[in-house]
Amino acid sequence: ARNGQVLGAEALLRWRNEQGELLPPAVFIPLLEETGLINRVGAWVIDHACEQLAHWHERGWDELRLAINISSRQVSDAALPEQVASALARWKLAPTRLELEITESLLVRQDATTEKVMQRLVDLGVLLAVDDFGTGYSSLSYLHRLSIDTLKIDRAFVTDIPANEDGVAIARAIIGLGQSLHLNLVAEGVETPEQHAFLRELGCHMMQGYLFSRPLPATEFVALLEANRAAVRA
Repeated sequence: ARNGQVLGAEALLRWRNEQGELLPPAVFIPLLEETGLINRVGAWVIDHACEQLAHWHERGWDELRLAINISSRQVSDAALPEQVASALARWKLAPTRLELEITESLLVRQDATTEKVMQRLVDLGVLLAVDDFGTGYSSLSYLHRLSIDTLKIDRAFVTDIPANEDGVAIARAIIGLGQSLHLNLVAEGVETPEQHAFLRELGCHMMQGYLFSRPLPATEFVALLEANRAAVRA
């Protein structure tokens, strides 16, 4: 938010069907979870994303970090920390360059197994982000129990600001909470210069959304990085 520099990206999974159409996660993720394939696909995503990040680092963007969404089924799998550790080792990545995004509702309803998995991820040194913050439960105890690094402000609270007073109040409260707890703050769904300016004024650290870029294949993302590097240096 301070200087417009691209600091990271979020890995987005799409499924190209036989007709060549790209299907969004809402279409196929429930099927993967119902069939039990989500853990295998999730492990592939983690490894593939780490491979891509390593290539970007080799090309000079070594401070870039990558966020990956983790499903509730994955967090319940004791093998998840080993999958993450293996991918980091295979592609020679520092743990702090990888951020795992977990929904707020999952953290609140976690059981003993899930909490062990989360703690092992913390011990690995990867960053943990709470996705869609503000849309789950009111309990904030998990922020104390776990070493959460980032709060992602849900797009529902960004869409109508600064015109909507309720959205402004909620965004202001979340940003204030994050600042008090010394957490990174990311606003999701930023699409207008007005939203950008208002969130920056409130003290939001980072933003993502169509104002900056729509989802891109990895090859096109490189062009965005190159253009951004030139703009920041200018």
